[in-house]
Amino acid sequence: MAKSIMIQGTMSNAGKSLLAAGLCRIFHQAGYRTAPFKSQNMALNSFITEDGLEMGRAQVVQAEAAGTKPRVDMNPILLKPTTEVGSQVIVGGIHRGNMKAGEYFAYKKSLVPEILAAYRRLEAEYDVIVIEGAGSPAEINLKEGDIVNMGLAAMVDAPVLLAGDIDRGGVFAQLYGTAALLAPEERARIKGLIINKFRGDKALLEPGIRQIEDLCRIPVLGVVPYLDVDLEDEDSLSGKLFNGRVGEGPLLEGQSAGSKERGMVDIAVIRFPRISNFTDFDVFSRLAGVTVRYVSAPRELGNPDMVVLPGTKNTIDDLLWMRQSGLEAMVLKLADRQVPVWGICGGYQMLGEEICDEEGVESGSCRSVRGMGLLPLVTEFSEEKVRTQTEGAFGELDGCLGALSGMRLSGYEIHMGRTWISGSGQAADTARLRPDRQEPEICRPMVYTAPLGEKRFLAEGWNRGNVYGAYVHGIFDEPGIGEALARALAARKGLDWEPEACMDYKAYREQQYDRLAQALRENLDMERVWGIMGLSSLRSGAQHGNMK
Repeated sequence: MAKSIMIQGTMSNAGKSLLAAGLCRIFHQAGYRTAPFKSQNMALNSFITEDGLEMGRAQVVQAEAAGTKPRVDMNPILLKPTTEVGSQVIVGGIHRGNMKAGEYFAYKKSLVPEILAAYRRLEAEYDVIVIEGAGSPAEINLKEGDIVNMGLAAMVDAPVLLAGDIDRGGVFAQLYGTAALLAPEERARIKGLIINKFRGDKALLEPGIRQIEDLCRIPVLGVVPYLDVDLEDEDSLSGKLFNGRVGEGPLLEGQSAGSKERGMVDIAVIRFPRISNFTDFDVFSRLAGVTVRYVSAPRELGNPDMVVLPGTKNTIDDLLWMRQSGLEAMVLKLADRQVPVWGICGGYQMLGEEICDEEGVESGSCRSVRGMGLLPLVTEFSEEKVRTQTEGAFGELDGCLGALSGMRLSGYEIHMGRTWISGSGQAADTARLRPDRQEPEICRPMVYTAPLGEKRFLAEGWNRGNVYGAYVHGIFDEPGIGEALARALAARKGLDWEPEACMDYKAYREQQYDRLAQALRENLDMERVWGIMGLSSLRSGAQHGNMK
């Protein structure tokens, strides 16, 4: 039977996901078959597995750190917020409908058998399971029927490490208050405390550490610094969305996102209220000289070298938000000046002429809205969700990004709508523009893709001039694509610039997992963690060469 350890936090964004990923890497390096598990994740960043099922990206990151393929058992329930009080509910990787918070609160108890079945399947195949909680276990209004924190820990008999976020202040009150609000049997499950995201001299914490250990009767297993590792953030709490640049620190007091110093190539990503899969742009974090800014107001947009409309959980509402805020008009002006505009998934749908939701799939209300009119497309929403991993290549592209033509790509599609050539009645992935249609530029297929393992490649997405749109997430991740795009954007400004050569993105991520694991080894009492789990620090038969 697999051994387990569970990371819970005193609040959301306390660093549970990163700690879990680091432990996954440590156990993997020690030779243990390791899997992550989070029974219920609320996030807009999601992923499609090889078998076409949807799960949260946080567990994908943890699976990669553990050296194993992501599978939906690692995240059996995913909630994707659609409104302030409702979410799309995905169970076992499949959409089960939209529910309001109260409705789901009553429904979730019926999901316990499916949660446990997923966990038992992992338990049968792996040596170690690293479990991540959600929010805080001390939300006393939500403790009844808990399926993700102490309720889950009891169901699978997992020891717990409780992490507090010192960067937001009051870490000792966080830890003590959380422990005090738990029932005695829940408190007994906490085997260690972690002070996370520390900046400064650890010696100054010693008096507080001794006192919190006396108060809680639980040992502090480590003080983890604010880590300089470049890994995906879980969701919209990510600092990236409020900083000037991917991979850099926070803005100085008084700065706005638009005032941050910019690199040789400046990419502006529209930060929709319901932005999803912003991890599509993490690949640029490894390219010195490329700035990725997330902007949410016209004053922040400025004069970027490219504008990106990213994925969104609510295409229509976010398009209307962009229209009402004045951002749409600004983007259209930039497009008129031939500044490249790139849409992904929901952002791609916005580039068309019309978006129709006659069945009320997105928000429960039937409506149609005018699109931005940059591509001759119509999108119609339906209950059927497209979920597939894809591979293929860019088509023969027009505009300043023609250098991407023919380059290999891979990624995944996840969307509720189908996109059609306007007025043709034909799907945009199989049709060509009618020869009698007059357009200012030729509209070209953007990419040719096929589901993994299939050989029938079809056109997906469209390009007209300097406007580019497709459904594929992860479209920039394959080696060379980011560099080619940056080089082309620089050339458009008359600059002969070559981005620094760097390792491919997958190798870069592996390096970051190793750095994370080493940082945890240096700052956590791993011998006590091994003891809590009843494990040796090296699996029998494993080679010491795995320990990086």
